[in-house]
Amino acid sequence: MNAPLSLLDFCTVYPGESAAESMKRSVELAQRAEALGFSRVWYSEHHNMPTIASSSPAVLISHIGAKTTTIRLGAGGVMLPNHAPYVVAEQFGTLAELYPGRIDLGLGRAPGTDAQTLGRALRRDARAAENFPNDVAELAAWLSNDSPLPGVSAFPGRGTGVPLYILGSSMFGASLAAQLGLPYSFASHFAPQQLEQATAYYRDNYQPSERHPEPYVIAAVNVTAADTREDADLQTTIVHRNRLRALIGRRGQVLNDDQLDLLAASPQGEQIIGMLRYTARGTGPEVAEYLRWFSDHARADELMISLQAGSHPEALRGMEILAEHWIRA
Repeated sequence: MNAPLSLLDFCTVYPGESAAESMKRSVELAQRAEALGFSRVWYSEHHNMPTIASSSPAVLISHIGAKTTTIRLGAGGVMLPNHAPYVVAEQFGTLAELYPGRIDLGLGRAPGTDAQTLGRALRRDARAAENFPNDVAELAAWLSNDSPLPGVSAFPGRGTGVPLYILGSSMFGASLAAQLGLPYSFASHFAPQQLEQATAYYRDNYQPSERHPEPYVIAAVNVTAADTREDADLQTTIVHRNRLRALIGRRGQVLNDDQLDLLAASPQGEQIIGMLRYTARGTGPEVAEYLRWFSDHARADELMISLQAGSHPEALRGMEILAEHWIRA
C-alpha cells in the first residue's frame, strides 16, 4: 500500500501577481487536493519574502478551512520562537473549534526570515530558538486540560489537543521529536543532507507517548509530474530559473533566462539547485517509481509533496497525475 500523500503549499506569488491572487489559487489547490484524496495541506510561516504569501498560517488556514470540507489543514510550520506559546495555542485552538478534527500544528525553531526582519521587525531575540524544547512543552500544556500557569487558560485552546508535529532539517529536530514522543516531519524538499541519518535516529530512539505509541515520519519531496517527460523537463527548467530569480532578486539584480541558465550551471547555481535533490520528475509511472524508492529511502509513513511546476494549471495537472498513479493506484 502506498504511503498517504499530503501537500506543502507555499502560497507562491508569481511575477506580476498580487498576494490576494496567490491566496485565491491556494484555495483552489486545497479544494482540488480534497477532491483527489490528498490527506492534508500545510502552510509554512515565512517573513519578508515577496514570493511567498503564507506569513500568517493561522489566518490562511481559517480562510481555506471555510472553503473546504474534509481535508486536514495545518502549519508546516509555525516558527515557535517568533511567538508566545500561549498565543499559538489560542490561534490553533480557535481553528480546532471551527474545524474539528481537521487541524494540525507543525512546529519549527528557525525564524523563517532574515536576521534584520527577525530582530527589528518581528522584535525577536535570535537566542529564543534555544528555548524551543520548553516552548513546545508549554504549548502542549496550553492545548491540554492542564494549564502550565495557575489561574490562566488558553481559550479557545484548552482541551482541544491539537496534534503537534516537530519539523526539522537536522538531527536536533529528530532528537527532540523522539524524546517527546511526537511525529516528525523532515524538510528534505530543500535540506536533503541529513534525511537518512535523522529519520533513522528518530525511529531507533523513539520514546513512546500516550498519544503516539509508535514513531511517525513525514518526509517532504519535490514533484514535477507531467503528461510527457519533455514537458516535465521544461517545467523543471522554469522552476530552476524561478528559484534563482528569487534569490538574485533579493540582491537587487535582474537576469534574463539565458543568464539564469548560465548561473544554474555555475558552482553557486548547482549548490542552490542541489537543495532540490529529492525530486520526482517525469510522467505518472516515472514519478510513482521515484516516490516508492524515496518512501523506502526516507523510512517515511507519509509523503509531503512540494509541487514544483511551471505554472498553476501545471501544478493542478501534476496533482491529478499523482492521484491517478499513487493515491488511487
